[in-house]
Amino acid sequence: MTHRSDRTLDVRALARVEGEGAMHVRVRGGAVEEVRLDIYEPPRFFEALLRGRRHTEPPDITARICGICPVAYQLSACAAIEDACGVTVEPGVADLRRLLYCGEWIESHTLHIYLLHAPDFLGYPSALELAKDRRDVVERGLALKKAGNEIVEVLGGRAIHPVNVRVGGFYRTPTRRELAPLRGNLRIALDQALDTVRWVAGFDFPDFHHDHEMLALTTPGRYAIESGSVATTAALDFAVQRFEDHIIEEHVPHSTALHAQLAGRGRYVVGPTARYTLNRRWLSPLALEAADAAGLGDDCRNPYRSILVRAVETVYALDEAIRLIEEYEPPGRPFVEVPPREAIGFGATEAPRGILFHRYGLDADGLITSARIVPPTSQNQASIEDDLRRFVGSRLDLDDERLTWQCEQAIRNYDPCISCSTHFLDLTVERR
Repeated sequence: MTHRSDRTLDVRALARVEGEGAMHVRVRGGAVEEVRLDIYEPPRFFEALLRGRRHTEPPDITARICGICPVAYQLSACAAIEDACGVTVEPGVADLRRLLYCGEWIESHTLHIYLLHAPDFLGYPSALELAKDRRDVVERGLALKKAGNEIVEVLGGRAIHPVNVRVGGFYRTPTRRELAPLRGNLRIALDQALDTVRWVAGFDFPDFHHDHEMLALTTPGRYAIESGSVATTAALDFAVQRFEDHIIEEHVPHSTALHAQLAGRGRYVVGPTARYTLNRRWLSPLALEAADAAGLGDDCRNPYRSILVRAVETVYALDEAIRLIEEYEPPGRPFVEVPPREAIGFGATEAPRGILFHRYGLDADGLITSARIVPPTSQNQASIEDDLRRFVGSRLDLDDERLTWQCEQAIRNYDPCISCSTHFLDLTVERR
């Protein structure tokens, strides 16, 4: 055993996350002295790029922030602009937006489960090595992801960076005949998603629980995805229009991304475990049955089991997509006009990784005077670091290789979306 009271774990480039980040853990005298999730990817300045643009442009511009969850950025932007301009889309358009979002949840969750996170639990360095032994498993994941991509392609015009979304609705809405072919593939995918829940439920989850406050959108009567008000597990409730009163962001020296906290309350968690804990009762009967069979209780405070919650949410998204397609009636018009006015608008939706806030200020001509975007990863960073601090402190008996593996796994629990790329691992261990 190679544990000592003084040690430093450095992972200079995290693998199997979107973007460029590193991990640094220093132990001195048998206690965790320093923990950092270093995000060193250069800032991309999207908020500055939006200033001076027309109020109709944010859905297309912000979609380029992420190739994995562009729909989240598009629909949060639409919600904020429509809020500023006092416009509400008709129910049929709102249902199509929810269906589009289901497609994104399916493809994003499946990508995370099969290609990014499952290798941690199964002892593989990547999905490529996993595929050598379990080709059938990886092919099931790719088929599931394809089912989500097909929804986004049909509604959005293409699977990545959709072009059919606009402020006020869609440029074009599909006919029932165009949506009908999706149902057969989605039913097959639903069986695959149920198999995924059973598969993931058999993973060996480290015994670890956190006490972070959890935050998510809530919508009474249905699982929140594209709309809702904000709630936390500590009984804080507020409208999306008040998020700037409660969400405080600050710079930290080791990150080019801002750290967020709740005003007067501190760190918090967004994402699948938060959504599940706050909205479990609104899961569809099939998804709720799958959650119960997998051993998920009324809440989920073990971040290592977040992969299981994502699997359950994939079942829900497929079940919901099938329902929306079967009940679909083409709306009378694909969009409503959104005339500009001088105002400030707020929007939020549940991206696969957690709640995504947008705020825009407009002048009377519809030019954007200010923009603010608060993504899930910046909201989770402080909690990730706290998880690492407490996790390492209770596992100093592990050798460096095993401890580093589990620390990286702890980061990937949150599926941090630093940007949309993957890097190889460069590990340095220093001992004194």
